[in-house]
Amino acid sequence: MNLSSTPENQPLTPNKICTSVEAVGCRLTPVRMLTYGMLLLGGGCTPWREYIHNGFKVGPNFCKPDAPVASQWIDGADSRLHPANENQPRWWSVFNDPVLDSLVEAAYQQNLSLREASFRILQARAQLGYARGNLFPQTQTMTGDAYRESLSRNAANRGFVGTRFFDQFDYGFNLAWEIDFWGRLRRAIESAKENLNVSVEDYDAVLVTLQGDVAANYVQIRTLEKQIKYTQDNVELQAKTLVLAEARFNAGATSDLDVEQARTVLAQTKAQIPVLEINVRQASNQLCILMGMPPEDLQARLGEGDIPTASSDVAAGVPIDLLRRRPDVRQAERAAAAQSAQIGIAEAEFYPHISLIGTLDYSTQSLQTLITPGSFQGTVGPSYTWKILNYGRILNNVHAQDALFRQLVLAYQNTVLTAAGEVENGLVTFLKSQLQSQYQSEAVDAAKKAVDLAVVQYREGRVDFNRVAVLQQTLVQQQNLLAQARGQIATGLVNVYRALGGGWEVRLEDDGGNSDPDVAPLFPFIDSPVE
Repeated sequence: MNLSSTPENQPLTPNKICTSVEAVGCRLTPVRMLTYGMLLLGGGCTPWREYIHNGFKVGPNFCKPDAPVASQWIDGADSRLHPANENQPRWWSVFNDPVLDSLVEAAYQQNLSLREASFRILQARAQLGYARGNLFPQTQTMTGDAYRESLSRNAANRGFVGTRFFDQFDYGFNLAWEIDFWGRLRRAIESAKENLNVSVEDYDAVLVTLQGDVAANYVQIRTLEKQIKYTQDNVELQAKTLVLAEARFNAGATSDLDVEQARTVLAQTKAQIPVLEINVRQASNQLCILMGMPPEDLQARLGEGDIPTASSDVAAGVPIDLLRRRPDVRQAERAAAAQSAQIGIAEAEFYPHISLIGTLDYSTQSLQTLITPGSFQGTVGPSYTWKILNYGRILNNVHAQDALFRQLVLAYQNTVLTAAGEVENGLVTFLKSQLQSQYQSEAVDAAKKAVDLAVVQYREGRVDFNRVAVLQQTLVQQQNLLAQARGQIATGLVNVYRALGGGWEVRLEDDGGNSDPDVAPLFPFIDSPVE
C-alpha cells in the first residue's frame, strides 16, 4: 500500500488529488471523437502515451492521495509517550487480566457483527472471481432444439409451400469474446480487487472496534463494582453513626433531629447502590451481546476483580503510523482506489467494443443426419459495437465517476483527521486521568480522616451532627470520583489502542501470516454455521 503525507499544516486543495480525469474536460466534438476512435489513437480523454503507460488501459491509474497528518502528537514531549511504534497485536494483555483476555477471545470467536463482516469478504471475493471470468469468452452457449412444424397453405405466398409437415433438428455452439483493447474489463478487475480489500479492512475495523468495546465495557463494570464497594462501606460507616446518634438522643444529649438527619444520609447512600447495580447489569448485557450470546448474569464468569491497571506509559508511535495501522483509514483509501478504476470503465465507453464471434451449428430435417458434414453451418469473424452519438451521456458518466472518486478521496482525508483526533482524545484522557487519580486519592484520604475526627468529636459533643453528615456525604462523593478517575485511566488507554488501530493483527495469526485476501485462507469460523 502506497501512502504519502502532506507537510504539517499544509492546506489540501482539489489539485492535490492526483488521480482525476482532468482530460475529460477537453471539448471534444463528436466529429473529433469519431475521428480519433476510428484511427484507434487512444483519443477520447486518455492520451496515447498515457494509454500505453497504463498498460493499454484508458482512464487514470490510482496514485497516492495526500494525508493530512501532524509530525507528532500534542503531548509528544511527555515522557510517558514513546514515539517508537511497538507492535502489540494483543494490546489488552497490558492489563494482565485473564478475565479480560478470555472475554476478548470469546467476542472474537462469537460476535455476530464480525461474522457478518466476514461474509462480506466472501461476497467480494466471489465478485472478484466473476470480474476475472469476463476476461475469457463472455458468451459460451450450447443450443439445441427438436420440433415438428406445420406450414399453412392458406397464408400469403402459400404457393411456395412444399412439404407442409416436417421435422427440424438443430444443435450448435455460440461464442462471443470481447477483446479488452481499452482495459474496461481489466479496470473492472482492479475495482473488484480493491473492493475485496475494502471488505477485509472493514472486517479489521469491526474487529478493532469490537476489542475496544469489550475492554471498555469490562472496565466500566469493574469501575461500577468498585463504586458499589465504596458505597457499601459508607453504608456500614453511616449505620454506625446512626447508632451513635440514637444513643446520644436516648441519653438526652441531643434532639431527635440528629437521628433523622443520620437516617436521611444513610438512606441517600443506600439509594445509590441500586442505580450502580442497574448500570452494571446494562454493561453486562452489552458485554453479552458483544460476545454473541443472549444476555445473562456474568457474575460467576467475571468473578471478583479490581479496576484494570497498566503501566503509566504507552507506545503511541507517531501520527503517520495511523495510515498503516488504522483499518478504517486503509479502507477509505482502498475505496477511493476502487472508484478510480470505475473512471476507466466509464471512459472505455467512448471506444468501440471489439469482439470475436462464432456460431457452429448442425441443422437437419432428420435426426439420423444431424451430426454429418452436410448438416454443418456456421459463422466466425470479428465484430464491433460503438455507441456513437452518445458522447454527452458517456462524458457525463465519466464526470460523475470522477466526482464520486473525489468525494472518496476527501472522505479518506477526513478519516485520517478523525483518527488523529480519536488518538489525541485517548491520550489526553489517559495522561490527565493519572493526575486526577493522584489528587483524588489524596482527597479520599483526607475525607476519611475528616470523617473519623468528626465522629469522635460528635461523640464527645464538641461538634453538631450536621458537620458529620456533610463530611460523610463528601467521603461518598470523593470515593466515587476516585473510582471513576481510576476507570478513566484504563478507559483512556483502551481508547488510545483502539484509536491507534491495534488488535486486528490477531487475524493474521489465523491466516498463517498471509495478508493477501485473494489467496489467504478464510477467517476463523467463516465456514461454520451461525448458532
